[in-house]
Amino acid sequence: MANLKKLKKIYGDDLLWSGKKCICGLPISFTRYILTSTVLYTRVGFLSVKEDEIELYKIVDKVMEFPLGQRIVGCGTINLTSKDSDTPQKLLKAIKKPREVKRVLDEAVKVQRDKYLIRGRDMVGAASDIHDHDDDNDNDN
Repeated sequence: MANLKKLKKIYGDDLLWSGKKCICGLPISFTRYILTSTVLYTRVGFLSVKEDEIELYKIVDKVMEFPLGQRIVGCGTINLTSKDSDTPQKLLKAIKKPREVKRVLDEAVKVQRDKYLIRGRDMVGAASDIHDHDDDNDNDN
């Protein structure tokens, strides 16, 4: 309980989920994932800490993986693809209750995209990146 209060003090009251990478089903690693209503943070390390963040509206795809070793202990991995220039791929490795985490993440991403009026095609740029690559000049003379 004290840990949750500490996280809320650092990351704000809009904390939606926090979890650790599990080893053999136990959250004993030094990798922590923190999901707020606007940002997903990855914090790695003990003495020297590295923190990375992805704004939720930049997430474009989510894939869940359940390797046998993780499945046995009730864990899974969520592979995120984003339009973030620093972190185009992010793995939430070996987390407990991955389906519940994905549902919370899906809802938070949807809220942020609605807030910024962003749709999937806006992130990919489907309509704006159409180019004529067939080397004809479209002249039918």
